[in-house]
Amino acid sequence: MSKRDYYEVLGVARTASQEEIKRAYRKLARQYHPDVNKEDPSAADKFKEINEAYEVLSDPDKRARYDQFGHADPAAGGAGPGTGPGFEGFGGFGDFGGFGDIFDMFFGGGGRARGPQRGRDLEYELEVDFEDAAFGVEKEIQIPRMETCSTCEGTGARPGTHPETCPVCHGTGEQQSVVTTPFGRMVNRRICSACQGRGVRIVHPCPDCHGQGRRRVRRTVNVRVPAGVDTGTRLRIPGAGEASPNGGQPGDLHIVIRVRPHELFERDGIHVYVDIPITFVQAALGDEVEVPTLEGKVKLRIPEGTQTGTRFRLRGKGIPKLGSNVRGDQHVRVHVLTPTRLTERQRELLRELGKELGETPQEQSRTFIERMRSAFLGD
Repeated sequence: MSKRDYYEVLGVARTASQEEIKRAYRKLARQYHPDVNKEDPSAADKFKEINEAYEVLSDPDKRARYDQFGHADPAAGGAGPGTGPGFEGFGGFGDFGGFGDIFDMFFGGGGRARGPQRGRDLEYELEVDFEDAAFGVEKEIQIPRMETCSTCEGTGARPGTHPETCPVCHGTGEQQSVVTTPFGRMVNRRICSACQGRGVRIVHPCPDCHGQGRRRVRRTVNVRVPAGVDTGTRLRIPGAGEASPNGGQPGDLHIVIRVRPHELFERDGIHVYVDIPITFVQAALGDEVEVPTLEGKVKLRIPEGTQTGTRFRLRGKGIPKLGSNVRGDQHVRVHVLTPTRLTERQRELLRELGKELGETPQEQSRTFIERMRSAFLGD
């Protein structure tokens, strides 16, 4: 059974603010809490679905990945939420943490202090030439991204100083309070408002990153494009995304390939198609012609009596299959050129040729009509 869209689960728009998402969650959690709906056997499943949706949409990093990839996580080979590095796992209802975590949301809690978060993934659209897509190429690209500040090495503090333990949460990154509710006394845990869950405060901020521990830079990244890619192919460079905001693993860089059209060749999967013109004489008498391929020109024998639209196949002259030693073919389509701007002598020669071949307009018309009659009436 496919998962419902998380925004649909919470009943909010994709542009909803964090406050709107929180309000929607509180309302639905109250409505479908199993202890409030003991007679409704489906309440627990709905409650679990609501918690799962909120777990993702309340986290900016998880929400960004969900907006980009939906329930599929490409970094984990297409696995759903809870299995890939972009999602830390949602757990079942029994793992949610009980009433304390639920009422954190009901009574102003902002969630628990977070451990190291994975850096944000980045996406870059790379345009390559037709031949480069076929045989592979290496490209250097410039991407803007957040990197760990080299001045303070990610601490956010001015060199020679150190972050100090937060005096409000004493380094835990969260504040606790006891709330009396209709269900009893509940512990309300929320991210420390003084240090935003970091557990430390920056007294003397780094002059380059202003206490953030990261700063935006433009970085050159080398991309190896393998042979056989096509428009829409996605390549992943692990660790080439943005740095973590608090000491976690960096994100990945996703490269989306766009292949420029070629002036001669058309592509269909691993096969290549090309049209070549030949003269009336070549078509009638046969000839050897040069045909362009992705690796240069080759000789192709045109047999006597070749008609327009005839196809010839050049084995192994197509596109390599991505990640394989298999290679497609090149298909050559022949178009016979009709002579134009003939001299009177040339017209006379063609008339004589037509007579020798027994080709008169009347005879050709009769032949055409007879063929049509045979095809449709079976005569």
